[in-house]
Amino acid sequence: MLANQNGQEKAAVVLLSGGLDSMVTAAIAREQGFTLYALTIDYQQRHRIELSAAREIAKQLGAARHVTLPLDLSVFGGSALTDDIEVPLDGVGDGIPVTYVPARNLVFLSLTLAWAEAVGARDIFIGVNALDYSGYPDCRPEFIQSFQETARLGTKAGVEEGAWTIHAPLQNMSKADIARESARLGLDPAMSWSCYNPQPDGRACGLCDSCRLRQKGFKDAAIEDGTKYADTAD
Repeated sequence: MLANQNGQEKAAVVLLSGGLDSMVTAAIAREQGFTLYALTIDYQQRHRIELSAAREIAKQLGAARHVTLPLDLSVFGGSALTDDIEVPLDGVGDGIPVTYVPARNLVFLSLTLAWAEAVGARDIFIGVNALDYSGYPDCRPEFIQSFQETARLGTKAGVEEGAWTIHAPLQNMSKADIARESARLGLDPAMSWSCYNPQPDGRACGLCDSCRLRQKGFKDAAIEDGTKYADTAD
């Protein structure tokens, strides 16, 4: 494990949704020698199966602790993931999709920061991606940079100890790059869950934006996914 200047264990809090990107991000943090503290947010999302995936990933990666934090964003609604709005199945379009959850990464990073400060970690890992990101504004590099400065200004640790580090190792990777990284790290991609519209039989729908991006990434990388789809985008 990495250690700080005082010889203490160096920890990182990883925002672990249970999706492919967060799984790969957590594995990268472990590879870099960090002790993993995994945070999963149960926000009453439509695709709640990802919570089970997150538990399995945290177990397989040897997280020191995994917290699943309840936060019912269905009370607010405003998204196809938290409200009675249909998940689009006709392809990745332009603009910000209806699967955008209002301020989700801003809220989630704030919670991640709070736990990191509590456990004495100065490093946070998040699996955002700016290339194949479906138009979500809270996945952009400028947002991550801005939050890092906010963390420094708005916390006791930031005032007394200086800057935080928000790691976004997948920021400039394509989905194919992420699929290759998953293989390099020896991960089972089927352990993760990406679909926004799970089917009653437990399969991924294969047609939502997230499924389409995932399928294309593994196809472009010529790597077997292992996820079972009810339909395919081809």
